[in-house]
Order: sequence, then C-alpha cells, then structure tokens
Amino acid sequence: MAKRPDATAPELLVEADGGSVVMDPHRTYHVGRDPASEVVLTDARVSWHHAVLRTTDGHWMIEDAHSTNGTYTDGRRVDHCDVGPGSVIRFGSPADGPCAVLSGTPGPRQESGRPSSVPHPSGTHTFRRPSAVRPLPAARTTRIGRAPDNDLVVDDLAVSRRHAELRAGPDGYEIADLGSHNGTYLNGQPVTRALVIPGDIIGIGHSAFVLVGEELQEFIDTGEVSLDVQDLAVTVDRGRRTLLDHVSFPVGEKSLLAVVGPSGAGKSTLLNALTGLRPADEGTVLYDGRDLYRDYAELRRRIGLVPQDDILHTQLTVRRALGYAARLRFPEDTAKAERQARVDEVIRELGLTERAGQAIHSLSGGQRKRVNVALELLTKPSLLFLDEPTSGLDPGMDRSVMHTLRGLADDGRTVIVVTHSVLSLDVCDRLLVLAPGGKIAYYGPPDEALAFFGFAQWPEAFEAFETDIARDWAGQYRASPLHRRCISADSRQPRQAPEAPRGSVAAPKAQSWGGQLRTLVQRYAAALSADRTFLIVMVALPFVMGAMTRALAGSALTRDTAPQTLLILCVGAVLTGAANAVRELVKERTIYQRERAVGLSRSAYVMSKVLVLGTVTVVQAVVLTTVGLFGVDVNSPGGKGLLVPSLAEITLAVALLAFTAMMLGLFVSALVRKEEVTMPLLVLLAIVQVVFCGVQLKLHGVAGLEQLSWLVPSRWALAAMAGTVDLHRIVPGDVTADPLFQHRPVVWLLDMGLLIVLSALFGFLVTRLLRRHEPEIMRK
Repeated sequence: MAKRPDATAPELLVEADGGSVVMDPHRTYHVGRDPASEVVLTDARVSWHHAVLRTTDGHWMIEDAHSTNGTYTDGRRVDHCDVGPGSVIRFGSPADGPCAVLSGTPGPRQESGRPSSVPHPSGTHTFRRPSAVRPLPAARTTRIGRAPDNDLVVDDLAVSRRHAELRAGPDGYEIADLGSHNGTYLNGQPVTRALVIPGDIIGIGHSAFVLVGEELQEFIDTGEVSLDVQDLAVTVDRGRRTLLDHVSFPVGEKSLLAVVGPSGAGKSTLLNALTGLRPADEGTVLYDGRDLYRDYAELRRRIGLVPQDDILHTQLTVRRALGYAARLRFPEDTAKAERQARVDEVIRELGLTERAGQAIHSLSGGQRKRVNVALELLTKPSLLFLDEPTSGLDPGMDRSVMHTLRGLADDGRTVIVVTHSVLSLDVCDRLLVLAPGGKIAYYGPPDEALAFFGFAQWPEAFEAFETDIARDWAGQYRASPLHRRCISADSRQPRQAPEAPRGSVAAPKAQSWGGQLRTLVQRYAAALSADRTFLIVMVALPFVMGAMTRALAGSALTRDTAPQTLLILCVGAVLTGAANAVRELVKERTIYQRERAVGLSRSAYVMSKVLVLGTVTVVQAVVLTTVGLFGVDVNSPGGKGLLVPSLAEITLAVALLAFTAMMLGLFVSALVRKEEVTMPLLVLLAIVQVVFCGVQLKLHGVAGLEQLSWLVPSRWALAAMAGTVDLHRIVPGDVTADPLFQHRPVVWLLDMGLLIVLSALFGFLVTRLLRRHEPEIMRK
C-alpha cells in the first residue's frame, strides 16, 4: 500500500518533454508513456508505467515502477530515492534519456512574471510561459491596440484599434483604458484607470500582460485551456432541495466531455454554473487556473454557449446572419472587411461554404446546429458549451454533429456537451454521468462506464437511476480507482476557497448604444422582409379592415353608421398593432438571452423593435384609415377638425392607437413563457378593446368600470375620434355624453396624450419583464 502523501512537503515544479507540471504534495504523480500519466514522456526507452513521484515524511520520493530501462539520479539507477528542488532525473538512459528537472515554485509576488491571481501558473497552459517579453521604455507611455501604429500591437478582433495605455509615472505604472468597446481588465475586473503592481494581470482581448520589473510579459489564451471544477453545490427552496451536490472534476486541454444523466439530475444547473450564467452557491470553477466567478467580467467573452434552440434569425441566410452577429460582437472600429474575413473563416471551418447563401430555416437539423456553433466561434472562445446539440436529429446527423465537435476540440478548444444521446459517446475523451440529486455517478473514459455500472446497455443504466433509489451511486464512484485516477490524480490545480463576488456583472458592449441600435434595426428589418407570411399579412390586413370600414361607413357618417365605423377603426388598429408584436419577443427569447450575455443592450433591443414594428404599424394604420374613410363625409362640425383637417385627426388617432396596441403586444410577448398562448391572448385583447372603448356601454360615472377603462388604449382613441366628429351631436344619448367625447381641442389633446402615456408605460414594463429572462449574474 502506498504511503499517504505528506502535506508538509514543498510544492515542486517538474519540467520535462517541453512541458511543466506543478506537483502538489497532496497527490501522487505517475511518469510514463501512458497518456493518462501526470508526466507523459514519449521516448521509446520509457516504459508505459515507468515511475511514481510522491511525498513521504515531509519530502519527495521517486520510485521506479519496475521499468525496463530504469530510472536514474546522479548517473546511477535507483529503485527509490529522495528528490527535491535541484534534482535531475533521467528515464531510460543515464546519459541521454528524457530528463525531468525539479525546482521549487516561486511565491506569488516574486519578480518572476507569475500572475498573483493564478495560484499555480505552471499547471496552466496560458501562464506556463510567456508568449512574448517586451521591454518598457522608462518615463513614457506604451499604447496597446489592434492598429499597426500602436507601440504594442495585439492582433485580435476583440481588441479596439487604440485600446489602452500603460503609463509610467512617479508612483509606478498605471493602465488606462482608451474608451475601448470590450474593456480593459485588471485582475479580472474592468477598469478605466488603475495602478499596476508586479503580478497583476492586465486583460486585453485574449491576451494577459504581467509587469515584471521594466518588462511586460504577454500571455496569450490560444484556446488550449483546462477547467477545474471544485465542489460545486446548488440548492433551492432555501436549501431544502439540492440540484448539485459538491460536484468536482477536471477537464483537460483540447478535450471533449459529454455530460449525461436522467432528467432532473442537474445537467442544466451544471451548465449554468460552468458558464457563469448562474454561479453555484458553493465551490469554484477554475478557468486555466483563474477563478471564473471572480474574473467573470473578463473571461465571459472566452466562453461560447450553444443552447438547444436556434440563436440566429432563421429567415436570414447563413452569411448574412453571421455578419450581423459579428457586427454586434466585434468592436465598432472593426472594418467590414475584417469582420467578413472572420465570418468566412468560421464558415469554412464548419463546412458551410456551399450553404453560405442559403436561408437557415431551409437547412437540415445538423447544418442548422453547425451554423449556431459558427456564431459562437466568431469570437474564438476557448471553452465551448453545447446544450443538447443532437436533440431531434437522426442517428446519422447525431454522429455527424459529434464528430464536428470532436474536430473542434482537436483544433484547440475545450468542448463540453450536455446530451441525452448515448450514440456517439465513443468520440469523447471523458464522460460525466450525473445521478439524481446532482451527484457524480461516473467520471472517466466513456468505454468503461457501462462496465463500471454493471449493465450491458445504457437504457438499463438510466432505468436503474430511477428505480434503484437505495444505491449510493456517488459513494461507489468515490471509492473506486477511477475516481483516484480521473479526478484526484488528474486535477492540475489544488483546492482553493472561492473568491468570487456574487454581485451582478454588467455586460460589456462591443458597440455603442447607437451602433447596436443601427445593427439591430437593420437585422430585424431584414428578418421581417425575408418572412413572406408576415409580409402578406402585413400588406393585406389594413386593406381588408379598411374595406370593411368603408362598406360600413357608406358615403357619410350618420346616426346609424358613425358609432360602428369608429368602433371598427379601433378594432382594426388594435388587431393590426397587437398582431404585429405579440409573438416577436417570446419567439426570440433564446436569441435575446444569448446576445444579452455577450453585451447586448436591453434598451437598444427594445428600441429596435419599437422603431421597426412602430413604422410598419403606423403605415398600416394610415392605409386602414385612408381606405376606410377617403371620400367619406365624416360629418364634423363645419367640415373641419379641432386642430387639423378632420380626416387627418382621425388618422392620427388610429395611428397612435395602433402604435399603443403594438406596445401592448410587446408587453404580452415579454410576459408569456410560450409562443402558443399569444394568439388566444390577442383575441382577448380585441374583445376588451371593444367592451371598454366607450361606445358600446356607458363608462363615465360607473365606478370601477370607468377606472378600469383608463388602461384600455381604445378608450382614449375612440374618445379622440368622437371629439373630432362631435359624436354626441350626431348620436345624442347617455353613452355619447361622455366628457372625453367633447368637441374641444384640450380634450382631444388629453385623449391623445393618454395614448402616449400608455405607450410609455407598456415600454417600461417590457424592459422590466425582459430582465427576468436574462442571465442571473447580469440582473441589476
């Protein structure tokens, strides 16, 4: 039996085969050609399992594992030997065998270039060694950015052309952001101006800079990052129900991990915790040695997430949809040619060149999924998460998608897939099986999972999760050699206490508010114009409703026709405006959630809907009123309106009512959770407008009904039209004696003003309701 590791032994840094590993005294390290070893040596003279490094009695020891060609220190072969900082070990030959050099790990504030917020840099890929070392001239400013005329050029589309300056001063160096769109970060937090001390990490795009004396060391996140998940726990109902139960596992560089488990096992909860959208209540996620929750403001842009539903407007072509996404995600000063080059690059990478000009909705399920992946790859994320990417696909497409993900991982990314499908688990490096209650039932090679559970087929295993409640799935795995090999021995970073602030994180904005609005308006207009069904309905509806109005009105508004004519104008305006908007937010909810997470402005998004739909709605209202009343004697006093010609006043009232109904439709669309319920609600809205417009029953002076009618847009619009034509003069009676129907300019302006107030109220409620559907970490 191996001796228990001794925590009093020092940490060691092992440099071998061009790589380095920080050795934790709490762990045992295997050396050999086995890819599962902690220190992998590819030389043929090295045995598959060659040697073991462990601690005992406060010091490190190397033990030969009965290797063929031996283990050597100081030129002599050893079976076991004490080692420490300064030791040189050779494997397979005492003269020229592969060499491991041991050294002590430097403290966090030594002038070594090792960042202070990464406890064990050599256990990462990014901070293992600097990509470049740049001398800093004394008493001058170093400007950093993408443009060639900067002192330090960073070739990264996430970086603005003139991004930041590192300024030398009497108190040392300070970093100053130059109004960049994606932000400048110091130790993971956004800054506009801050002092920099040795060991601090300056984050700009995919690069990190560390000050070392009079030098600036650059570390580039190339995508080959590891993920260490440590003791994640999530509870709800005030701790009475557990969704994740202290989940821990490592994910290596360029790995493909599949997460499976029965419904309710916590897969979605784990996905939200790993992406930072809903941080775990307890535990830590280490992104290549950095605390993801603490540094989330900076690291979020390096995480790609492909939900189960489409995150693109499927009416658009592949290239056009990706082009709009690139405009939203890249800095505003990025040239069109630069954006298009990146779009073309991901199209080629995902094998979509022949489909680039095709509408997304016409693609097969597997091709649509690749388009969604292409969107996330635009910003070159290092971590790519996918939620049920093969849902609804046939076995052939399932296999194709999984092989695509395998290729993405091999190209230098860490890919994590949450799935119900078990058809293509063999292409994954690791498999995580969650049992009910959010516990790890298995983590390791996919081909060993069924044998571990003792079943021949996956359906049997999933059935057992539901029926064999008494079985301690998590306990059996923790006691197994697989846990020691795949979790305990494979984790590169030691356990550390979470440092993450749990407050909200503001979204970085790659574009200014106005720039986002322009892009969103153009994209939404393009999507609507590509929707033939919407265009047909949009054009036909006002003409149909206008023709009905004209048939009812006849040649003039009389005692018999005036109330019904004004009523049908109200109904037509309400149906036109509300029908345009009632589905628009709920059907784009997945798109909004993902874009909001990467910097979309909530108010710019709402305003884009208001501008495009508002323009369409107002034009429809004008057509409706013109077709219905052009050439009709509206019988207004003196043939004139109160402030402008009577037909113009009626048209303004109908247009403003349609606009307000459109805002009401957006409110309903933001309120509901499913698109299917919007049409019944649209019918209900139309009925309410008819009942409470004020021409069907008396509202003035009726307690309760009158106050309720104030919230109904048709109440004010019909009152404005009734005031224009002086409806009480045409149709005397208690109903038309309503004070809001008076033929007075001040009353007409009050009626119109209340429609504007209702529009603003509905707009405010829409923005508040959208907040419910945003990532939890961003809610402010």
